[in-house]
Amino acid sequence: MILSRSIAKASIAAFLFFVSLSFSVAANAQDGKALFSANCASCHAPHKKLAGPALAGVESRWSSKENLYSWIRNSAAFLKTGDAYANNLYNEYNKIAMNAFPTLKDAEIDAILTYINSVPDPSKAPVAGEGAGAAANVEADNSLLFGILTLILAVVALIMLQVNSNLKKLADDKTGQPALEPIPFWRNKAYIAMVTVVLFVVGGYLTTKGAMAYGRSQDYQPEQPIYYSHAVHAGTNQINCQYCHTGAAQGKQATIPSVNVCMNCHQAINEYKGAKMYNEAGEEVDGTAEIKKLYKYAGFEEGKPWDPSKAKPIEWVRIHNLPDHVYFNHAQHVKAGQVACQTCHGEIQKMGEVKQFTDLSMGWCVNCHRETKVQFKDNGFYSIYEKYHADLKSGKIDSTKGITVEKIGGTECQKCHY
Repeated sequence: MILSRSIAKASIAAFLFFVSLSFSVAANAQDGKALFSANCASCHAPHKKLAGPALAGVESRWSSKENLYSWIRNSAAFLKTGDAYANNLYNEYNKIAMNAFPTLKDAEIDAILTYINSVPDPSKAPVAGEGAGAAANVEADNSLLFGILTLILAVVALIMLQVNSNLKKLADDKTGQPALEPIPFWRNKAYIAMVTVVLFVVGGYLTTKGAMAYGRSQDYQPEQPIYYSHAVHAGTNQINCQYCHTGAAQGKQATIPSVNVCMNCHQAINEYKGAKMYNEAGEEVDGTAEIKKLYKYAGFEEGKPWDPSKAKPIEWVRIHNLPDHVYFNHAQHVKAGQVACQTCHGEIQKMGEVKQFTDLSMGWCVNCHRETKVQFKDNGFYSIYEKYHADLKSGKIDSTKGITVEKIGGTECQKCHY
């Protein structure tokens, strides 16, 4: 009996150990993904060579993990040790020094490596939903159906009223009561008044809805001069949004990247070898031909040194517009509010041709301010609101609801209409 209990306890302990180990590995991979996106994704991918080498299996290519740690923290200093692999790597990539990451801890580097090893190799995995038929299902609009049902019910109601009038006439004839001739529909004041009210309500609703939507561009998806796929860059290659849109965390505008930013990678990447791409019309897109269009704007000839002074701006078609009387600051949302890009722009990492995800209406923005919690932790922008911390501790403010943007003036007119 005692032996069986001991075995049971040992089994439970082993089970809990393996469960905790699996959760810790999953957590490390998740943390590693965030660290990889923030520090590595602009130059590296797990299974594809970009500005730097593919990182899958990187530990096996180094003589020791300590050397890999030293290389990541300060590659320039490590080169002076004379390590053969490091110097060969440096020469292979045209003696371009890797960025230094002195603040990364061993545990953080291990988390990045865990994430890299958890990413499956796309060249060995079957491609699901390939082709134009893989387009996402669009949620059906039931407005037309509801309108037809309403019209049918209105016709049925009118028929029932007419039937009721005829039955009343038959009943009066049977009892010998004089019956008045029914008034035709087009001369019946009650019917005319009812139809007038219905038309007024429906017309007013449609007019108001149209006026409120005037100037909005939800689902606007123009054709661009170059087919730039966010699904390839931000999705497959996991390039951080702020590598291209540098102004998002620094100022009002997110900014469109210059040709020079594109050429940081595409001086080396001159051919597209990824999964097939399709535009919204279902036509296949030649990724390599689109890269050649970029070269034309850049004034770049393959095999020759590139002169950036020959580049000319790409005439991108603007998608997102706000009225002139509305103030919106990207840095205030991205850095201070720590709002993810996808909140406003949708799943941008899955889009081929970009479209406007939401209507960007005042109601949409105000509702977000009413529901979004203020990010107090590690955020100096809101240090002046220390009293809210005290109110949360004392219970004066319900801690489960937190501090919404509305509480700090997020719904005041002057915040946007200054």
